[in-house]
Amino acid sequence: MVPDITMRGQDALHGGAAVRRPPTVGQLASRIHALAARPGEWWHLVRFEPGGPVRVPLDSVDGIQLWLTTWPPGHRTDVHDHAGTEVSTVIAGEMAEVRIAADGVTEWRASRANRVRVHGGGHTHELTNPGPAYAITLHANLAV
Repeated sequence: MVPDITMRGQDALHGGAAVRRPPTVGQLASRIHALAARPGEWWHLVRFEPGGPVRVPLDSVDGIQLWLTTWPPGHRTDVHDHAGTEVSTVIAGEMAEVRIAADGVTEWRASRANRVRVHGGGHTHELTNPGPAYAITLHANLAV
């Protein structure tokens, strides 16, 4: 008889319970990338409202919250920081980020479509839609 040394679900190799770790930044990015490739799951939720961004929760699975945001042309967020790690990607339109360092130095960066951006604690910034059309972004962070 051959001993069974395979892993079963969350069981540890030696019979104890496996330690559940929070998702990594790579897992957040992978979830966003996979979701972006399946617009049939979320496109019907996109809302084009001129008054400001529309944030629509998608789901919360395995400790990861997902949502999409529709940004009107010219809309700018307030300067803010993310308490935890968040990743995002631009699906349509244009977005730009202004990073603000502790010494007041700023850096403007265009966000390109289908590239995942990581925003973490201590990362003060503002986002803007500089284009003439609506922009759509997908986001993920760790569920609190």
